[in-house]
Amino acid sequence: MNKKGVSSSNWIDNKASAFNKLSQKEKDLVLQHHICTFYKKGEIIFKEGDKPTSLICLSEGKVKIFKEGVGGREQIVRMAKPISFIGYRALFAEENYNSSCVAIEDSIVAMVEKECLYSLLRSNPDFAFEIIKRLATELGFANTRTVTLTQKHIRGRLAESLLFLKDTYGFEEDSKTLKVYLSREDIANLSNMTTSNAIRTLVTFSGENVIALDGRKIKILDLMQLERISELG
Repeated sequence: MNKKGVSSSNWIDNKASAFNKLSQKEKDLVLQHHICTFYKKGEIIFKEGDKPTSLICLSEGKVKIFKEGVGGREQIVRMAKPISFIGYRALFAEENYNSSCVAIEDSIVAMVEKECLYSLLRSNPDFAFEIIKRLATELGFANTRTVTLTQKHIRGRLAESLLFLKDTYGFEEDSKTLKVYLSREDIANLSNMTTSNAIRTLVTFSGENVIALDGRKIKILDLMQLERISELG
């Protein structure tokens, strides 16, 4: 069960946080109008069709945002790390969520009340511009992913997904093992392919010494070759 009222300040104190555009007085106002909630791995943070009432910021952990397609098959449209906003397009568009969000490891999210957020956006142009910049960056990423998932072949799609995970979460201390452990099904849903195709292609990459597999751990052995496979599509 998720637990409300937990303590976490990473989302507002972190140097990468958009809230750094606020004065201390404005930060104090945000802290008065927020709540932090803990979600266990596998718990839903919001569902497709829900109405957003607050700005959600991932403080700790990792989450995936996905849509359910034909036959209940998921399509992962985005993955997030701290200190990312999630679901805020729907909030600003005054629409219901068009996707769902679930924690892929134990996570803490901060939820800032909509009225407080809007007040700050009107009074602090630097903060408003930072939010616009992040929205624009996500739009560009979404456009690129659309091309990738519709035009690249299976090898190119899977290679691109592994590079995306590397860019999003980075490596473990060995500078080779991806710092996120996804099921084969999640990797398939991220790459717009069947689970069997994802497994087969991962094994092929392993046989070519591009990656090494150890359960859910994936180690990138030849980054340049993986980038080349992605570029060739």
